[in-house]
Amino acid sequence: MNKLQAIRKESLQPFYQMMVDFRHDLHRNPESGFNEVYTAKQVSDALKSLGLEVHENLGQTGVIGVLRCGSSSASIMLRADMDALPIDEKSTHDYCSTKPNMMHACGHDGHSAMLLGAAAFLSQDQYFDGTVYFLFQPNEECGLGALAMLDDKVLEKFPADEIYAIHNLPGAPLGEFSTRYGNICASESLFEISIQGQGGHAAMPQAGVDALIVGAEIILSLQTIIARKLTPGAGAVVSVTEFVTDGARNILPGNGIIKGDVRARTPEDREIIRQAMARIVNGIADAHNVTATFSFNTEFIETINHASCADAAMLAASNLGYAVVPDREPMSFSEDFAHFAAANPACFILMGNGTEGVNARPLHSNDYDFSDDALVLGAAFWARLASERLPL
Repeated sequence: MNKLQAIRKESLQPFYQMMVDFRHDLHRNPESGFNEVYTAKQVSDALKSLGLEVHENLGQTGVIGVLRCGSSSASIMLRADMDALPIDEKSTHDYCSTKPNMMHACGHDGHSAMLLGAAAFLSQDQYFDGTVYFLFQPNEECGLGALAMLDDKVLEKFPADEIYAIHNLPGAPLGEFSTRYGNICASESLFEISIQGQGGHAAMPQAGVDALIVGAEIILSLQTIIARKLTPGAGAVVSVTEFVTDGARNILPGNGIIKGDVRARTPEDREIIRQAMARIVNGIADAHNVTATFSFNTEFIETINHASCADAAMLAASNLGYAVVPDREPMSFSEDFAHFAAANPACFILMGNGTEGVNARPLHSNDYDFSDDALVLGAAFWARLASERLPL
């Protein structure tokens, strides 16, 4: 049996307790985006203990470990995110967050632990020929960490032929691996509409143009965009999430602010939505003779998988005997990894976290938890993928 064939999920079992202890420590000590000081130090210290070359403070609090074997110039980058969420944990396990209104409700603690497990396994023997970059990214949740690392020239300093990332998926069977060609995650754009009308007395509405009526008309009209401007099944969403005015019991509001969220699967659909929203806002404002302003800020772009990378990921999972879904439906959530995928051949992979209990709660739930049983599965996948893409 050659070394590549020797990489099975059982091969990572000796690292199970190390990964569990590491994850539980991060879970007890969650940190928000760009504040991952403790987390980054734990990651850095662990990588150094394995003998890896370590680079810190990339994109503010990011860390990259470098492992070289053999003489090949080929390279691969494996990414895990590190940040937590401003959620007050309501779990009952013995490693709950020690910080009020801060918890790992998206499984980034697990992502970091299983990438560290893969680094530990690959560092103990020569399983590949080339360079593996283990990238631990800050601030994924706000969509700022990948850009910060790219601004720090990480792809120039650590040139990788391909980049991969995993995210756990609650409700999918434990260890099921899935991805697809092309779009895998939606973009997220935040919009804000400000209305300046003329408030007045609730008993004399004819004396002004209250912002409430104008805003209500805009909100309803926005809901026609998906149904009438995009192809059926496009998977886009326009959601109004907030409408605030300065009205009161007997006062018609003169000013109002509408805020919301747009998801799209392609840049083209995103632009169609933006233009349609601008026309609706301006048109309704003109019809009522009021002033309105409109902003549309895309914080997460669409995550687009490279076909050859998706094939490589699914082959590695299949060779480990995992359940594989090679053409899953695109996800409606957004992912900061999109910026890496736009800069390099890349693939974003989803890994089942289980179908029962807290491991199947929705992401961002206040009692969500990454499954410890997934750690070995994910670490083995990383080790197998790196060794297959950098063959001896």
